[in-house]
Amino acid sequence: MISEKQFADSAKTLNVEVAAIKAIAEVESSGEGLLADGKPKILFEPHIFWKQLRAKGIEPSMFMEENPDILYPKWKSGAYGPVSKQHDRLERASKINKEAAQLSASWGKFQIMGFNWKACGAASLQQFVDDMNSEDGHLLRFTHYILSSHLDDELRTHDWAGFALAYNGPLYRRNNYDTKLKAAYTKFKSQVSV
Repeated sequence: MISEKQFADSAKTLNVEVAAIKAIAEVESSGEGLLADGKPKILFEPHIFWKQLRAKGIEPSMFMEENPDILYPKWKSGAYGPVSKQHDRLERASKINKEAAQLSASWGKFQIMGFNWKACGAASLQQFVDDMNSEDGHLLRFTHYILSSHLDDELRTHDWAGFALAYNGPLYRRNNYDTKLKAAYTKFKSQVSV
């Protein structure tokens, strides 16, 4: 669990409000970075796995017939399945290629994609994955990511649409990420002023 001091330290590093950081965690992972069994909360992205395999010179279609739920070329709405099944999906994908599988999941309290491990200041993909075993690690990697991707400005000015576009991609409007972020920020901001 992330302490208030850790949130405050991250906010100071980023020169943003704690409420903005908490809003992202709320929207991305319902505020929980770990599952009941202690594993990091993840979302495995089959269309990203397809791209990652291709980047490694592996033809994904060779594995598609036996793995239609973990491997397809284009994003599909509602095709992820429940949170409780995501580690099973990652494990099955890892049997095809572990690194490509880890790069293809979003991880932790802030749901950062594995392929962003360098931008998160990790020395390796494995260090990034290891850091996802604690919420302290989630906050550390998130703080590095926000700085390296220059998204601190959007958080500072409450440009929720700009942040959502950069953080979630051009389809952010389908899930109303910007309005959810604004609402979560307002909720956390009001708790501070009480």
